[in-house]
Amino acid sequence: MRVKYLIIGAGPTGLGAADRLRELGHDDFLVLEANGHVGGLSASFTDPAGFTWDLGGHVVFSHFEHFDRLLDELLGDHVLTHQREAWIRLADTWVPYPFQNNIRRLPPDMVWECVQGLLAVARNGASTSPPAHFREWIEKSFGPGIARLFMLPYNFKVWAHPPETMSHRWIGERVSVVDLARVLENIIRSRDDVSWGPNRTFAFPLTGGTGEIFRRLAARFTDRVRLDQKTVAVDMAQKTVRTAAGLTVSYDRLLTTMPLDRFVLDVAQGLPDAARQAAARLKHNGALIAGIGIDGHRPDSKCWMYFPESNCPFYRVTNFHNYSYNNTPSPDGTVPRHRALMTEVSFSGHKPEDGADHIERAVAGLGAAGLLEPGEQARVVSTWQTRLDYAYPIPCLSRDGALAVIQPLLEAADIFSRGRFGGFKYEVGNMDHSVMQGAQWAERMVAGTPETVYRLG
Repeated sequence: MRVKYLIIGAGPTGLGAADRLRELGHDDFLVLEANGHVGGLSASFTDPAGFTWDLGGHVVFSHFEHFDRLLDELLGDHVLTHQREAWIRLADTWVPYPFQNNIRRLPPDMVWECVQGLLAVARNGASTSPPAHFREWIEKSFGPGIARLFMLPYNFKVWAHPPETMSHRWIGERVSVVDLARVLENIIRSRDDVSWGPNRTFAFPLTGGTGEIFRRLAARFTDRVRLDQKTVAVDMAQKTVRTAAGLTVSYDRLLTTMPLDRFVLDVAQGLPDAARQAAARLKHNGALIAGIGIDGHRPDSKCWMYFPESNCPFYRVTNFHNYSYNNTPSPDGTVPRHRALMTEVSFSGHKPEDGADHIERAVAGLGAAGLLEPGEQARVVSTWQTRLDYAYPIPCLSRDGALAVIQPLLEAADIFSRGRFGGFKYEVGNMDHSVMQGAQWAERMVAGTPETVYRLG
């Protein structure tokens, strides 16, 4: 079998690429997906009790007109729009997100510790040299108080890598920096400050979870998507792909969205040792995702919550019933009769986690965090869990150098690695970024248009 454009992976990037090729009038393409479903890390699943779960706390917001138009076409009025309510649980209280703007909610001793650190940062002034790593950036930006109480413990729980092994260059709009006058005014006026960030409003499908977006997208070209076709070998010289199911496909151009390190180390045939050495320097974490379904509903308008402390294993919990009442079984109008709490626990060699007792620890952590009241454990009617071996690409200090070696070698052979893990750049790894990486790759192949979302430099 031969196609002009072959795409590995039916996640947001692969499907975004295929759909854009279709829009541009090119139907000589094929998408190979290792799993029996589409959506990649944006897939959704319904458990036997009728609860729908995502693979982590996804929300839909956009930087791009193309992505906005695509969502309108796919979902129409089959969508809900929410105002973000994100909170941090610390010292037995709730602090609105972003933490650094709302420290007034902390006990007085902690407020003063944070303010002292911020004043020290202000006295020291801007550094003349860039931070050596993420930890230094945190300490120079927020001072020792906010660093100790929130930024350092929380970021280790998320990334599962020491912050001194990570670059700070990924941050951009991901982290709110400190405006000291604003922080002090919030304290004095007892004012919550919650408007920061690109996802302060977000959309969510009415039914089917986030995965509904990509099921509908793949339905536009179902005959060109092959499921259960795990790629096991790519002969770069012959331009052929072989799958575990025995399918062999020849191609002119290849888009791969599988993890870049695995592609180089396990799949690609014909790369020099320098590429394999570079791929070994790429770092990632994994995640254990749990869904806890609870009989009975109590009002709680929070969307998601962050947990820096060690009294619970997860770094984030999502009130998934608030995203859509259809994420729970037997909705009554627009009011769910159940709660759906989704937890996320990261792991790596720096932070090992035992998945065997994951659910038990998640339920106990929900109690410790105040999300399950005494006696509510008896009303847990559903538990669901999954393991993601690749959850976040780590913006480690060696990443950019590794990409600078690998990507030009692949592109010289008409292979293009894009997407959350194909491109391995967390800062352009949101859902909208990922779809756009695929769409812009298609435009580059067809019309020579430069890519702007994913850049090799």
